[in-house]
Amino acid sequence: MPGIRNTRIHAALFTVPLVALGVLGTAAAPAGATTSHPATSLTCRGKGVDPHALVRYRTETVIHAPLRTIWKLQTDVERWPSWQAGITTMERLDHGPFRRGSAFRWTTPVPPNPTTPATRLEITSTVEQLRRDSCIRWTGPAVGEGLRIDGVHVWNFSKVKGAVRVSTEETHTGAEVEADVPTATKILRQGLEAWLRDLKAAAEAPTPSQRH
Repeated sequence: MPGIRNTRIHAALFTVPLVALGVLGTAAAPAGATTSHPATSLTCRGKGVDPHALVRYRTETVIHAPLRTIWKLQTDVERWPSWQAGITTMERLDHGPFRRGSAFRWTTPVPPNPTTPATRLEITSTVEQLRRDSCIRWTGPAVGEGLRIDGVHVWNFSKVKGAVRVSTEETHTGAEVEADVPTATKILRQGLEAWLRDLKAAAEAPTPSQRH
């Protein structure tokens, strides 16, 4: 949460993906993913996405893996490039446990679209709210050639029978994305769905001991 990004940016900042934003890719929704647009938004410690943003998307999936595994993948931001191909660089800007106030700078390519040329987004995300094993909310700008997006990205994690439901919602504001809301929303949708797909694949992958 914490972001137009390319088809996978979040991140989503934010997203980043827009890694927070989402991240690069044009994948379909991951198996088990559902999408809804309820009247109320996802929140973390009482804070949600930008209620006035024109560009917004929410989706979720069920991951058959321990919550600790999923949380580790999502919060060990320096390892995002190892399981998200669309993230080209990542730098943690603070040290120690991932917590409120943690910040990280990452880049992802963005394909050309009707509003802006192909570019590389540099995203600086700051964790504003966090509850361990439950939720994260980060915010921050994504800047590229002819493009600036301000994003808010919220993640919720909840145990269900034998699995974990991961829900995410993100909003983008900025002149460029607001000039073509349908295209910007489509790119955001692709980014968030690709992020969930990759998170699910990484979390459900067998460990070395399970392969033998």
